[in-house]
Amino acid sequence: MIPLLLFIVLAIVVLVLTEIRERQKAKNQEPKADSRPDGCCGEHLVCERETLLQTNAEIVYYDDEELDQLADTPPEDFTPAQHQMMREVFETLREADIPGWCRSLQLRRISLPEDIREEALMIVRERRNRPS
Repeated sequence: MIPLLLFIVLAIVVLVLTEIRERQKAKNQEPKADSRPDGCCGEHLVCERETLLQTNAEIVYYDDEELDQLADTPPEDFTPAQHQMMREVFETLREADIPGWCRSLQLRRISLPEDIREEALMIVRERRNRPS
């Protein structure tokens, strides 16, 4: 009886240790900010590394001053006209300007609607993954 009980306890300990090891392994496999040569993880519209290194937080406008009325407004509260205004500005940007525009919006406390945010993120990722 005692050997069977010891075997069960040992099996439980092994299962617990295996689970802990698997969780640590999964955690260690998450992308790290320095996993790319330029030190950016590629998961943000504006690289956090660039943001942290910028000492001047100068707002650059992209002929989009009308978007300032959306500051501090959650995107889900945008009216259809406000969403369309944001879309029109986004669609007139050059691809190369999108990361800077997103940084400008952040500084101006303007949030992107989810659909536009996803498109912008896709463009930024594609640009970062292109060979130099």
